[in-house]
Amino acid sequence: MRKFAFTFIACAALAFGALAHAQQTDVGVGGSTLFSSAPPIGVVNFQPPAENGGTYINLSFNTVRWAHHLGFQAETAWRYHVARFANGTETYRPIFTDVDALYRYHARNRVDIDFLGGVGIDSTRFNLISTCSIPGCQDYTSTNHLMETLGVGVRYRAWRHFFVRPELHYYHVQNNDAFHTDNLFRAEVTVGRLWGK
Repeated sequence: MRKFAFTFIACAALAFGALAHAQQTDVGVGGSTLFSSAPPIGVVNFQPPAENGGTYINLSFNTVRWAHHLGFQAETAWRYHVARFANGTETYRPIFTDVDALYRYHARNRVDIDFLGGVGIDSTRFNLISTCSIPGCQDYTSTNHLMETLGVGVRYRAWRHFFVRPELHYYHVQNNDAFHTDNLFRAEVTVGRLWGK
């Protein structure tokens, strides 16, 4: 997990250096939670659980380069603590990483509205709770799913070059068979620093 976060930060730093001439660039860190629909109650057969709740840490980087409004954003969010799967014998931790086209609308002094749309990957690692005592035994598995994303955020420049941005993201995760639905929502609040006008 730390290796993944370090890689993201290193890529963002390189991109920031390459895009130093951009009109506006910002880097942020925040917290979020996940929402999705729950399976129906009272069904006899096993229903996959809802991928819901939990605290997520997110890192984001975005830049506006073209026509004062157009740019892109890269973001990753991972669940801080592992969650227990419905069967009770394993835990899981999802990581959502996406790259989005960005349209920034300047609403008023200090307030911008960001509209996002793009693609990403939902990577989830499942770990067995019981330990493996046999040599060569693997007690985890990982799944990766392509996802489409939409999002909106309201960025408020609170003080000098620092901002607060509440956001809402929608993910459509392809073939998300381990959970009840392919449609997820993530609500987050990001704080960060911006460079440029």
